[in-house]
Amino acid sequence: MHTSRKPHTVREVIAWHRPLTLTALLCLSLLPVCAAGLILDGRLVAGDPAWLKPTKFALSVAVYNLTLAWLLSLLTRLRRTGWWLGALIAAMTTAEVLLITFQSVRGQASHFNYATPLDTAVYGLMAVMITIAWTANLGVGAILLVQRLGERSTTWAIRLGTAIGLGGMALAFLMARPTEEQAVVLEGGGVADVIGAHTVGVPDGGPGLPLLGWSTVAGDLRVAHFVGLHGLQVMILLALALVLLAARHPRISPDAVRLRLVLVAGTAYAGLTALTAWQALRGQPVVRPDALTLAAAGLLLAATAAGLWWALRTERPGGLPPTAVHDELCDSLPRPDPPCEVERTDSEMTCARREGPR
Repeated sequence: MHTSRKPHTVREVIAWHRPLTLTALLCLSLLPVCAAGLILDGRLVAGDPAWLKPTKFALSVAVYNLTLAWLLSLLTRLRRTGWWLGALIAAMTTAEVLLITFQSVRGQASHFNYATPLDTAVYGLMAVMITIAWTANLGVGAILLVQRLGERSTTWAIRLGTAIGLGGMALAFLMARPTEEQAVVLEGGGVADVIGAHTVGVPDGGPGLPLLGWSTVAGDLRVAHFVGLHGLQVMILLALALVLLAARHPRISPDAVRLRLVLVAGTAYAGLTALTAWQALRGQPVVRPDALTLAAAGLLLAATAAGLWWALRTERPGGLPPTAVHDELCDSLPRPDPPCEVERTDSEMTCARREGPR
Protein backbone atom coordinates (compact mmCIF):
# COMPACT_ATOMS: atom_id res chain seq x y z
CA MET A 1 0.00 0.00 0.00
CA HIS A 2 1.26 3.44 -0.87
CA THR A 3 1.65 5.29 2.40
CA SER A 4 4.15 7.63 3.91
CA ARG A 5 6.22 6.81 6.98
CA LYS A 6 4.04 5.62 9.81
CA PRO A 7 3.35 8.58 12.08
CA HIS A 8 4.59 8.41 15.65
CA THR A 9 3.39 11.75 17.05
CA VAL A 10 0.19 13.76 17.13
CA ARG A 11 2.01 16.51 15.24
CA GLU A 12 2.71 14.18 12.33
CA VAL A 13 -0.92 13.06 12.24
CA ILE A 14 -2.09 16.67 12.26
CA ALA A 15 0.18 17.34 9.29
CA TRP A 16 -1.91 15.00 7.11
CA HIS A 17 -4.51 17.75 6.78
CA ARG A 18 -4.55 20.30 9.58
CA PRO A 19 -8.22 21.42 9.39
CA LEU A 20 -9.57 17.87 9.28
CA THR A 21 -7.32 16.51 12.02
CA LEU A 22 -7.98 19.48 14.31
CA THR A 23 -11.71 18.96 13.80
CA ALA A 24 -11.26 15.31 14.73
CA LEU A 25 -9.32 16.26 17.87
CA LEU A 26 -12.04 18.76 18.81
CA CYS A 27 -14.67 16.04 18.45
CA LEU A 28 -12.61 13.63 20.55
CA SER A 29 -12.22 16.29 23.24
CA LEU A 30 -16.01 16.63 23.35
CA LEU A 31 -16.50 12.95 24.16
CA PRO A 32 -15.69 13.25 27.90
CA VAL A 33 -18.14 16.17 28.13
CA CYS A 34 -20.80 14.13 26.35
CA ALA A 35 -20.11 11.13 28.58
CA ALA A 36 -20.58 13.30 31.66
CA GLY A 37 -23.81 14.61 30.19
CA LEU A 38 -25.08 11.09 29.61
CA ILE A 39 -24.38 10.23 33.25
CA LEU A 40 -25.50 13.42 34.96
CA ASP A 41 -28.22 14.84 32.71
CA GLY A 42 -31.44 12.84 32.81
CA ARG A 43 -33.30 14.87 30.20
CA LEU A 44 -34.71 13.14 27.11
CA VAL A 45 -34.89 14.61 23.62
CA ALA A 46 -37.17 12.77 21.18
CA GLY A 47 -37.07 9.76 23.50
CA ASP A 48 -33.26 9.55 23.66
CA PRO A 49 -30.86 10.89 26.31
CA ALA A 50 -30.14 14.54 25.53
CA TRP A 51 -26.40 13.89 25.14
CA LEU A 52 -26.62 10.75 23.00
CA LYS A 53 -26.75 12.52 19.64
CA PRO A 54 -23.69 14.76 20.19
CA THR A 55 -21.80 11.71 21.45
CA LYS A 56 -22.54 9.70 18.32
CA PHE A 57 -21.90 12.59 15.95
CA ALA A 58 -18.63 13.61 17.63
CA LEU A 59 -17.27 10.06 17.44
CA SER A 60 -18.46 9.52 13.87
CA VAL A 61 -17.05 12.84 12.62
CA ALA A 62 -13.72 12.20 14.36
CA VAL A 63 -13.29 8.80 12.70
CA TYR A 64 -14.42 10.01 9.29
CA ASN A 65 -12.32 13.18 9.25
CA LEU A 66 -9.17 11.36 10.37
CA THR A 67 -9.67 8.84 7.59
CA LEU A 68 -10.22 11.59 5.05
CA ALA A 69 -7.16 13.50 6.27
CA TRP A 70 -5.02 10.41 5.76
CA LEU A 71 -6.40 9.89 2.26
CA LEU A 72 -5.80 13.49 1.24
CA SER A 73 -2.18 13.19 2.41
CA LEU A 74 -1.68 10.44 -0.19
CA LEU A 75 -2.80 12.47 -3.19
CA THR A 76 -0.30 12.88 -6.01
CA ARG A 77 -2.61 14.87 -8.31
CA LEU A 78 -4.90 17.82 -7.57
CA ARG A 79 -3.47 18.09 -4.07
CA ARG A 80 -4.39 21.76 -3.66
CA THR A 81 -7.98 21.17 -4.75
CA GLY A 82 -8.19 18.22 -2.39
CA TRP A 83 -6.85 20.33 0.47
CA TRP A 84 -9.50 23.03 0.00
CA LEU A 85 -12.28 20.48 -0.27
CA GLY A 86 -11.03 18.89 2.94
CA ALA A 87 -10.94 22.29 4.64
CA LEU A 88 -14.54 22.91 3.57
CA ILE A 89 -15.61 19.54 4.97
CA ALA A 90 -13.79 20.30 8.22
CA ALA A 91 -15.55 23.66 8.59
CA MET A 92 -19.00 22.22 7.89
CA THR A 93 -18.64 19.21 10.18
CA THR A 94 -17.20 21.33 13.00
CA ALA A 95 -20.13 23.71 12.85
CA GLU A 96 -22.60 20.82 12.69
CA VAL A 97 -21.21 19.11 15.79
CA LEU A 98 -21.17 22.40 17.71
CA LEU A 99 -24.78 23.16 16.76
CA ILE A 100 -25.89 19.68 17.80
CA THR A 101 -24.11 20.16 21.12
CA PHE A 102 -25.71 23.60 21.51
CA GLN A 103 -29.18 22.10 21.06
CA SER A 104 -28.39 19.35 23.55
CA VAL A 105 -27.41 21.94 26.14
CA ARG A 106 -30.79 23.59 25.53
CA GLY A 107 -32.56 20.24 25.76
CA GLN A 108 -33.97 20.64 22.25
CA ALA A 109 -33.88 18.42 19.17
CA SER A 110 -31.28 19.46 16.62
CA HIS A 111 -32.90 17.75 13.63
CA PHE A 112 -36.36 18.21 12.06
CA ASN A 113 -37.13 20.89 14.70
CA TYR A 114 -39.32 23.82 13.59
CA ALA A 115 -40.85 24.58 17.01
CA THR A 116 -39.35 28.07 17.37
CA PRO A 117 -37.59 30.55 15.06
CA LEU A 118 -34.26 29.67 16.72
CA ASP A 119 -34.79 25.93 16.27
CA THR A 120 -35.84 26.50 12.66
CA ALA A 121 -32.72 28.58 12.00
CA VAL A 122 -30.42 26.00 13.59
CA TYR A 123 -31.85 23.11 11.61
CA GLY A 124 -31.95 25.12 8.39
CA LEU A 125 -28.30 26.05 8.81
CA MET A 126 -27.38 22.43 9.50
CA ALA A 127 -29.24 21.32 6.36
CA VAL A 128 -27.26 23.78 4.25
CA MET A 129 -23.97 22.72 5.81
CA ILE A 130 -24.53 19.00 5.34
CA THR A 131 -25.39 19.65 1.68
CA ILE A 132 -22.14 21.58 1.24
CA ALA A 133 -20.19 18.85 3.04
CA TRP A 134 -21.75 16.13 0.86
CA THR A 135 -20.90 18.07 -2.31
CA ALA A 136 -17.32 18.55 -1.13
CA ASN A 137 -17.07 14.82 -0.41
CA LEU A 138 -18.32 14.17 -3.93
CA GLY A 139 -15.47 16.33 -5.20
CA VAL A 140 -12.97 14.34 -3.13
CA GLY A 141 -14.42 11.15 -4.57
CA ALA A 142 -13.89 12.49 -8.09
CA ILE A 143 -10.27 13.32 -7.26
CA LEU A 144 -9.69 9.83 -5.87
CA LEU A 145 -10.88 8.35 -9.17
CA VAL A 146 -7.82 9.77 -10.94
CA GLN A 147 -5.31 8.68 -8.28
CA ARG A 148 -3.27 5.49 -8.16
CA LEU A 149 -2.83 4.81 -4.44
CA GLY A 150 -0.49 1.85 -4.42
CA GLU A 151 -1.75 -1.50 -5.68
CA ARG A 152 -4.97 -1.80 -7.66
CA SER A 153 -6.69 -3.59 -4.80
CA THR A 154 -5.94 -0.71 -2.42
CA THR A 155 -6.91 1.92 -4.97
CA TRP A 156 -10.25 0.27 -5.66
CA ALA A 157 -10.95 -0.31 -1.97
CA ILE A 158 -10.65 3.44 -1.43
CA ARG A 159 -12.75 4.26 -4.49
CA LEU A 160 -15.53 1.86 -3.57
CA GLY A 161 -15.47 2.91 0.07
CA THR A 162 -15.78 6.55 -0.94
CA ALA A 163 -18.73 5.80 -3.23
CA ILE A 164 -20.50 3.77 -0.53
CA GLY A 165 -19.86 6.54 1.98
CA LEU A 166 -21.43 9.11 -0.34
CA GLY A 167 -24.47 6.88 -0.71
CA GLY A 168 -24.75 6.49 3.05
CA MET A 169 -24.55 10.26 3.53
CA ALA A 170 -27.21 10.83 0.88
CA LEU A 171 -29.68 8.74 2.88
CA ALA A 172 -29.84 11.64 5.35
CA PHE A 173 -31.77 13.61 2.73
CA LEU A 174 -34.54 11.01 2.84
CA MET A 175 -34.99 11.71 6.54
CA ALA A 176 -35.68 15.39 5.85
CA ARG A 177 -38.83 14.62 3.87
CA PRO A 178 -42.16 15.16 5.67
CA THR A 179 -43.83 11.97 6.83
CA GLU A 180 -47.31 11.17 5.53
CA GLU A 181 -48.91 12.61 8.67
CA GLN A 182 -46.79 15.76 8.50
CA ALA A 183 -47.55 16.19 4.80
CA VAL A 184 -51.28 16.07 5.50
CA VAL A 185 -50.94 18.85 8.08
CA LEU A 186 -48.81 21.01 5.79
CA GLU A 187 -51.06 20.50 2.77
CA GLY A 188 -54.02 21.52 4.89
CA GLY A 189 -52.35 24.83 5.69
CA GLY A 190 -51.34 23.81 9.19
CA VAL A 191 -48.05 24.32 11.00
CA ALA A 192 -45.86 21.42 12.09
CA ASP A 193 -43.28 21.71 14.84
CA VAL A 194 -41.48 18.67 13.42
CA ILE A 195 -40.88 18.07 9.70
CA GLY A 196 -38.96 14.91 8.83
CA ALA A 197 -38.08 11.78 10.78
CA HIS A 198 -35.52 9.01 10.92
CA THR A 199 -38.13 6.36 11.77
CA VAL A 200 -40.68 5.13 9.24
CA GLY A 201 -44.21 4.30 10.28
CA VAL A 202 -44.18 5.81 13.78
CA PRO A 203 -43.06 9.16 15.26
CA ASP A 204 -39.46 9.44 16.42
CA GLY A 205 -38.81 8.71 20.06
CA GLY A 206 -40.03 5.15 20.53
CA PRO A 207 -38.11 2.20 22.00
CA GLY A 208 -34.62 1.75 20.59
CA LEU A 209 -31.46 -0.30 20.85
CA PRO A 210 -29.16 0.56 23.77
CA LEU A 211 -26.47 3.14 22.94
CA LEU A 212 -27.38 3.24 19.23
CA GLY A 213 -30.99 4.28 19.74
CA TRP A 214 -32.16 2.61 16.52
CA SER A 215 -35.87 1.90 16.64
CA THR A 216 -36.96 -1.60 17.65
CA VAL A 217 -40.60 -1.05 16.67
CA ALA A 218 -40.35 0.60 13.23
CA GLY A 219 -38.05 1.17 10.30
CA ASP A 220 -35.07 3.39 11.04
CA LEU A 221 -33.06 5.03 8.26
CA ARG A 222 -30.20 5.71 10.65
CA VAL A 223 -29.14 2.06 10.31
CA ALA A 224 -28.41 2.31 6.58
CA HIS A 225 -27.02 5.83 7.07
CA PHE A 226 -24.50 4.52 9.60
CA VAL A 227 -23.60 1.40 7.61
CA GLY A 228 -23.03 3.33 4.39
CA LEU A 229 -21.32 6.34 5.96
CA HIS A 230 -18.53 4.20 7.39
CA GLY A 231 -18.08 2.05 4.30
CA LEU A 232 -14.85 3.94 3.60
CA GLN A 233 -13.29 2.79 6.87
CA VAL A 234 -14.48 -0.78 6.33
CA MET A 235 -13.01 -1.00 2.82
CA ILE A 236 -9.68 0.49 3.89
CA LEU A 237 -9.43 -1.96 6.79
CA LEU A 238 -10.23 -4.79 4.37
CA ALA A 239 -7.44 -3.71 2.03
CA LEU A 240 -4.99 -3.55 4.94
CA ALA A 241 -6.08 -6.97 6.19
CA LEU A 242 -5.60 -8.51 2.74
CA VAL A 243 -2.10 -7.06 2.49
CA LEU A 244 -1.20 -8.58 5.86
CA LEU A 245 -2.79 -11.94 5.05
CA ALA A 246 -1.06 -12.11 1.67
CA ALA A 247 2.28 -12.59 3.42
CA ARG A 248 1.04 -15.85 4.97
CA HIS A 249 -1.37 -17.10 2.34
CA PRO A 250 0.15 -17.33 -1.15
CA ARG A 251 -3.29 -17.83 -2.66
CA ILE A 252 -4.16 -14.17 -2.10
CA SER A 253 -0.67 -12.79 -2.64
CA PRO A 254 -1.32 -11.76 -6.29
CA ASP A 255 -2.78 -8.27 -6.45
CA ALA A 256 -5.29 -9.49 -9.04
CA VAL A 257 -6.81 -11.88 -6.49
CA ARG A 258 -6.99 -9.19 -3.82
CA LEU A 259 -8.55 -6.83 -6.34
CA ARG A 260 -11.31 -9.33 -7.04
CA LEU A 261 -11.87 -9.83 -3.31
CA VAL A 262 -12.15 -6.07 -2.85
CA LEU A 263 -14.65 -5.79 -5.71
CA VAL A 264 -16.78 -8.57 -4.26
CA ALA A 265 -16.62 -7.14 -0.73
CA GLY A 266 -17.43 -3.64 -1.94
CA THR A 267 -20.43 -4.87 -3.92
CA ALA A 268 -21.64 -6.92 -0.94
CA TYR A 269 -21.26 -3.97 1.43
CA ALA A 270 -23.15 -1.69 -0.94
CA GLY A 271 -25.83 -4.38 -1.11
CA LEU A 272 -26.00 -4.47 2.70
CA THR A 273 -26.45 -0.70 2.79
CA ALA A 274 -29.23 -0.90 0.21
CA LEU A 275 -30.87 -3.81 2.05
CA THR A 276 -30.99 -1.98 5.38
CA ALA A 277 -32.36 1.15 3.66
CA TRP A 278 -35.05 -0.91 1.88
CA GLN A 279 -35.97 -2.61 5.14
CA ALA A 280 -36.31 0.74 6.92
CA LEU A 281 -38.39 2.30 4.15
CA ARG A 282 -40.83 -0.59 4.52
CA GLY A 283 -41.31 0.41 8.16
CA GLN A 284 -39.56 -2.68 9.49
CA PRO A 285 -37.24 -2.59 12.53
CA VAL A 286 -33.74 -3.87 11.93
CA VAL A 287 -34.09 -6.42 14.75
CA ARG A 288 -37.25 -7.97 13.28
CA PRO A 289 -36.77 -8.77 9.60
CA ASP A 290 -39.68 -10.43 7.82
CA ALA A 291 -39.51 -13.33 5.37
CA LEU A 292 -38.99 -11.01 2.39
CA THR A 293 -36.06 -9.26 4.05
CA LEU A 294 -34.53 -12.59 5.08
CA ALA A 295 -34.91 -13.89 1.52
CA ALA A 296 -33.17 -10.80 0.14
CA ALA A 297 -30.41 -11.21 2.73
CA GLY A 298 -30.04 -14.86 1.71
CA LEU A 299 -29.69 -13.89 -1.94
CA LEU A 300 -27.08 -11.31 -1.01
CA LEU A 301 -25.13 -13.92 0.97
CA ALA A 302 -25.35 -16.43 -1.86
CA ALA A 303 -24.18 -13.87 -4.40
CA THR A 304 -21.32 -12.89 -2.11
CA ALA A 305 -20.29 -16.53 -1.66
CA ALA A 306 -20.31 -17.03 -5.43
CA GLY A 307 -18.27 -13.87 -5.82
CA LEU A 308 -15.70 -15.07 -3.30
CA TRP A 309 -15.41 -18.38 -5.17
CA TRP A 310 -14.79 -16.42 -8.36
CA ALA A 311 -12.28 -14.16 -6.64
CA LEU A 312 -10.29 -17.08 -5.20
CA ARG A 313 -10.41 -19.32 -8.25
CA THR A 314 -7.10 -20.80 -9.35
CA GLU A 315 -5.38 -18.61 -11.88
CA ARG A 316 -3.27 -19.76 -14.75
CA PRO A 317 0.34 -19.64 -13.55
CA GLY A 318 1.89 -16.35 -14.52
CA GLY A 319 5.32 -15.62 -15.86
CA LEU A 320 5.51 -18.46 -18.41
CA PRO A 321 8.83 -18.65 -20.23
CA PRO A 322 8.86 -17.41 -23.84
CA THR A 323 9.05 -20.92 -25.30
CA ALA A 324 5.98 -22.03 -23.35
CA VAL A 325 4.05 -18.96 -24.47
CA HIS A 326 5.11 -19.61 -28.06
CA ASP A 327 4.17 -23.30 -27.92
CA GLU A 328 0.75 -22.42 -26.52
CA LEU A 329 0.29 -19.91 -29.33
CA CYS A 330 1.30 -22.40 -31.98
CA ASP A 331 -0.99 -25.09 -30.54
CA SER A 332 -3.91 -22.72 -30.92
CA LEU A 333 -3.36 -22.39 -34.66
CA PRO A 334 -5.52 -24.42 -37.09
CA ARG A 335 -4.38 -28.06 -37.24
CA PRO A 336 -4.26 -28.42 -41.04
CA ASP A 337 -1.29 -26.08 -41.10
CA PRO A 338 2.16 -27.56 -40.65
CA PRO A 339 3.77 -27.22 -37.22
CA CYS A 340 5.60 -24.02 -36.50
CA GLU A 341 9.03 -23.27 -35.18
CA VAL A 342 10.45 -20.37 -33.25
CA GLU A 343 12.59 -17.68 -34.78
CA ARG A 344 14.02 -15.37 -32.12
CA THR A 345 15.60 -11.98 -32.68
CA ASP A 346 16.90 -9.44 -30.22
CA SER A 347 13.67 -7.44 -30.35
CA GLU A 348 10.89 -9.93 -31.03
CA MET A 349 9.83 -13.55 -31.19
CA THR A 350 7.87 -14.69 -34.23
CA CYS A 351 6.22 -17.88 -35.27
CA ALA A 352 7.35 -19.01 -38.73
CA ARG A 353 5.79 -21.75 -40.77
CA ARG A 354 7.91 -24.54 -42.08
CA GLU A 355 6.93 -25.78 -45.47
CA GLY A 356 6.75 -29.56 -45.46
CA PRO A 357 7.95 -31.82 -48.32
CA ARG A 358 5.75 -31.78 -51.37
